[in-house]
Amino acid sequence: MKVKCLILLISVAVLMISGCASKGYVDEQMATLKTEMQGDMDKMKSQATMNADEIKKLQALSTELSEKTEMALNEAKGFETYQVIWEGVVNFDFDSFDLTQVAKDNLAGLGQKMIDYPKSLLEIAGHTDKSGSSKYNFELGLKRAESVERYLVDEYGVALFRMFMVSHGKTKPVALPDEKNSNTKNRRVTLKLWGRL
Repeated sequence: MKVKCLILLISVAVLMISGCASKGYVDEQMATLKTEMQGDMDKMKSQATMNADEIKKLQALSTELSEKTEMALNEAKGFETYQVIWEGVVNFDFDSFDLTQVAKDNLAGLGQKMIDYPKSLLEIAGHTDKSGSSKYNFELGLKRAESVERYLVDEYGVALFRMFMVSHGKTKPVALPDEKNSNTKNRRVTLKLWGRL
């Protein structure tokens, strides 16, 4: 009987020891997993903060450029007598800032108008569709505006100081997402020529 009790006690002790070892192993694995998950969460929080900061910087830059354009136009001598004498739009292909032949044809009238009105000032605003990040679209809108500016300089000899650029990226769509061909309509540069008639 004593032998049976001794064997039973040894068996219980072995089970308890192996149970403790299993619990220790599980605790160790859980601690490792918790550390990894915390690291992943910290990375995600850091990335989200960086993205939010980047968007704020781009919005601030867009606002600053708009304000500079408005200030330059307002400071132009005799601006109180200026008015919009020509408006137009040129469209672009998806993810492109290259001028199409149709866009160049539309700019021909503007180039001639700027020659005819040498004291006129041009506002060039680049826009994109909603595809892609805010940063990418802001840069693409600016490249589209620069394409128009470069074309007018090269083809019509328009002085750079007469043109003011801004990019609105995807923030000012002309067509709502449910409209037919909305993305195509939103890939554009809008143009306003200010001058005295």
